[in-house]
Amino acid sequence: MQFRRNQQGSRGPLSALLRQDYEQVSFGIRRFRLRAGPARRVLESCATAFLDGLNAVADTTDVNAAADRVDTLDPALRGFGYEGAAMGCALLDLLTASRGRRVAELLHGPARDYPHLAHVGIGWAYARLRLRPRWGIPQTDPLLRWLALDGFGFHQGFFHADAVIGRRRVERGLTLEQRGIRDQGLGRALWFHECADPAGIALRINEFPVARRSDLWSGAGLAATYAGGAESGELARLVRLAGDHREHLAQGCAFACAAHTRSGVVAEHVHRAAKLLAGVPVARAAGWTDESVTELGPNSAGAAHYEQWRAGIRLRFREHERTHVAEAESGCSGEAAHVPANTAKEAAL
Repeated sequence: MQFRRNQQGSRGPLSALLRQDYEQVSFGIRRFRLRAGPARRVLESCATAFLDGLNAVADTTDVNAAADRVDTLDPALRGFGYEGAAMGCALLDLLTASRGRRVAELLHGPARDYPHLAHVGIGWAYARLRLRPRWGIPQTDPLLRWLALDGFGFHQGFFHADAVIGRRRVERGLTLEQRGIRDQGLGRALWFHECADPAGIALRINEFPVARRSDLWSGAGLAATYAGGAESGELARLVRLAGDHREHLAQGCAFACAAHTRSGVVAEHVHRAAKLLAGVPVARAAGWTDESVTELGPNSAGAAHYEQWRAGIRLRFREHERTHVAEAESGCSGEAAHVPANTAKEAAL
């Protein structure tokens, strides 16, 4: 990430450090896949909204004033704006050792409807400072705080693609569970890196060790649903390419559905992705996340609990799939009873 001096007037050294050049999210400059169609425009708009939020904090260093600027964004992009604002607040808190004061103000105030995105943005701040998302910002949700590792992974994939994607490097000092959460974020970055191209994403994921692929598919499902950029046919192809990792793709989709539902802004592409990637409406997929987290109990705060949360969502997807298959088979049996025996036998085959 290369930051530039604030061009809207000098507001101090921290402001100059935080503000980022918008060219840094250009897919051409980043050497991401370039393809015809709307995907690049959609995804670059998401990245630009992120920088709008970050630069709003840089320009004002005041949480509410920055939030006022984020709220002027298109409602469908506002989550990315708050993600960027959270990165800015976290950077200020870490650099000034203020123990999460600005982050807490943002989370409990303007970004209260965007807690998932805000926690992801915190992870960007740690990555920017070459720290691990562990200490320094205590004022966060006990379970959602693990999304900072997701944000950390996205940052690394987006800005250090040659090492993290090309050479598949993983940072030191992460436990196995933390690496899984980090790889979910990297999977989201792959959606941008491959410009929402299903074949490109599948090829990239297949370059990684087998043990890492499920988390990467989870991130791809999350980004495909939250950010969008793919048409129905492309989403259907993504499902086919996910193969045995389909339930992880659905889990990521459910996370995105929950985040959009919490914000109150559910765009058409989210409905389309939920139906194709999770096989259920947005509300049902979001409900899986709520049911799974409720099962964990009130004292769930560890990385293992976060992984159990994801596992619970996958379990609900599998149960839905079994029910769907059973109902389909039952319907076929009913139809077979009304056709000649030889036709029924062919239908069964």
